[in-house]
Amino acid sequence: MRERILYSFPVQLFLLHLRKNLALVLVWVVLLGVILEHFGVVLGIPFLFLDPEYLHQVSWLSFFLIGVGMAILTMAFHMTTYIMDGRQFKFLAVVPKPFIHFCINNSLIPLIFYIVYSVKFVIFQLDNDLASNWEVVKFYAGFSLGGLVSYSLIFGYFAWTNKDFFVLFAGTLDKRLRKVRFTRANVLSQYKELKIVKDEVSSYFNLGLKLVPVRPDISRFETRKLLRVFDQNHLNLFLIQIFLILFVLFLGFFKEKEILQFPAAMSVTLLLAILVMLVGAMSFWLRSWATLVVFLLLITINYLSNVSFLNRPHEAYGIDYGAKPAPYTLARLDSLTHPDTLRKDRENTIRILENWKAKFPADSLPKFVIVAASGGGQRAALWTLHVLQTIHEKTQGQITKHTELYTGASGGVIGEAFFREIYLRSLTDPAFDPKDPKYLAQISDDNLNPILFTLLVNDLLIRNQRFEYRGYSHLKDRGYAFENQLNINTKKILDKPLESYRTPEAKGQIPLLPVTALVTNDGRKLVISPHSMSYLGSSIMGKSGADEKKQSIDFLRFFVRHNSGNLRFLSALRMSATFPFITPNVELPSTPTMETMDTGLSDNFGVQDALRFLYVFQDWISKNTSGVVLVTIRDSEKSTEIPQTEPPRIFEKIFTPLKNIYINWDNLQTIQNEVLFNYMNESMPFELERVEFEYAPEQVQIEELTGSQETMQRASLNWRLTAKEKRSIINSIGSYKNRQSIEKVQRIFPAKN
Repeated sequence: MRERILYSFPVQLFLLHLRKNLALVLVWVVLLGVILEHFGVVLGIPFLFLDPEYLHQVSWLSFFLIGVGMAILTMAFHMTTYIMDGRQFKFLAVVPKPFIHFCINNSLIPLIFYIVYSVKFVIFQLDNDLASNWEVVKFYAGFSLGGLVSYSLIFGYFAWTNKDFFVLFAGTLDKRLRKVRFTRANVLSQYKELKIVKDEVSSYFNLGLKLVPVRPDISRFETRKLLRVFDQNHLNLFLIQIFLILFVLFLGFFKEKEILQFPAAMSVTLLLAILVMLVGAMSFWLRSWATLVVFLLLITINYLSNVSFLNRPHEAYGIDYGAKPAPYTLARLDSLTHPDTLRKDRENTIRILENWKAKFPADSLPKFVIVAASGGGQRAALWTLHVLQTIHEKTQGQITKHTELYTGASGGVIGEAFFREIYLRSLTDPAFDPKDPKYLAQISDDNLNPILFTLLVNDLLIRNQRFEYRGYSHLKDRGYAFENQLNINTKKILDKPLESYRTPEAKGQIPLLPVTALVTNDGRKLVISPHSMSYLGSSIMGKSGADEKKQSIDFLRFFVRHNSGNLRFLSALRMSATFPFITPNVELPSTPTMETMDTGLSDNFGVQDALRFLYVFQDWISKNTSGVVLVTIRDSEKSTEIPQTEPPRIFEKIFTPLKNIYINWDNLQTIQNEVLFNYMNESMPFELERVEFEYAPEQVQIEELTGSQETMQRASLNWRLTAKEKRSIINSIGSYKNRQSIEKVQRIFPAKN
């Protein structure tokens, strides 16, 4: 019995994959790690599979598409391993439907994944506060139906086209195969290899899922003819692989159709399926030369990747890339921070501050409010908007009226920009209410599906689709997909050029909002604002002289010859929120090319810019205000208990240093900001108060404020939030510390009766 199990076809295939096809097995291992929430939890990757969203809702249809994606990946695994290893099991050639038999016996690894996924799916959804447990049944039925439909279509094709030994050599199909040059070459090559391969399979599962013995008389069949059966099957597999790949690429022409923007997890599985299929195709045509050819191909692609045709820049939309590139040199940076330039920008900002003060009685000294919001993807955008709406409502708009500067990074800036635009429109249009909760739903709508779908069908190849924005043509990429979806989610109210904010900011109607991005070339900040702010990156008194390294670059002035004021404001927000690999780094028209990414790497909380602004204008603030209130909106807890540590294992010793840098990056910036704040608080000639809001769902649970007492799940760092994550963000405003902060705001800005 033991030998019967050991030499059964499923077990032999499993062992073969472990010793020969480990890379393909690792695909399933990684997916299992994701499903079990061992990998990618911080980024929310498991929830893309366990709670997929399609057309802005989780439904049976979204799970249906996940089922389709899983089925295609599974069939890609079957097809590739059949092409690579099917010839070793000659008995398959004399059974009906050899490929289908192979799939049944090759399903041990996918079956383990499906079982684990099903259990985890049910547990996750039962804990997801659905309206009824029947919703779980409906979701799983959708997933199952997607798989069944896909398997039926693919197996139906193979049942119709794949022939066994007796059918194949009964007629003209043998003559057709003889005419295919590559087919004959592959058969001869495989024939030589199989001379040394020993078939060690004693039994296999048939189409009725019964374990039956292998034919004992297979040796009487001519080996070359047996191989031709596999070759015919391989050719059919190769054709369907090419069809599926071309079909996915064809979808790229319609990537902006929302109905074709598959759930993010389906895009991931399709991408994995294509990669697995390519392995099978290379193995089919190149045989033992496949590894060398792939290596040489990668070297060639890498060498040619900087050719202009292949290396097309990821652009910021609205500026003129056709103009002569701006010189990006130290001399140019020095010229843009000349003392006269600094004075001019300071005087312009002081005029703006005077207009802000004019909103209050002439004999009053109003509080000067700055809001600094941290980055953190969509969770930071939703949290920032929720806090701004809450304090606006609690003070009947008084704190918003007193606010004159927004700073921050990534998602926090997006939340600030959205609230600022809503507030601006509410000044002239009563249809816009800054307190309306519908805006929370808009800012938290899925923004990940179109990005990953565009990566799948467009960015992995040569991008060739273009669009026009205010007179300039740009290539579409996943950066465009991000902007376009954000534009749709926010009802297009942010779709305007940078210069459109010049007048309302100048009049003091809305706060200043310098959007910042990190310049990867040298670590400086790129400051994007309709009003030049050169003073944010250079010494005002000039005591450092020529030895000073300029800390920031004023976008408006640096790219003035490229129509910098025409920059799409959504592009500015994207530049500040460029998460590696999800959205591409933006390249700007300079020599050398300036490249930008998420500013959170240098100042994730916006505190540095806020304090710098206070330092530059300390004289005006001390004379014209009754002090400053700095409102900080963090997407993390500021002070946490020091965790316990255990003796590390060998692998942990290797990776712990890098892990510690990542984990403590938030703490390092927080401590640095504390040093700066303490210095400013003790040295400025005005009173400086701080009000802090923290997204800390763990504190909400500890303080038993959720009502239902559900475990509040910390939202992932992503551009897509589950319903449970959204609730944890919304409910976090009720933590003890945040309630104290609200009360403090109300004391400073009492609502008027």
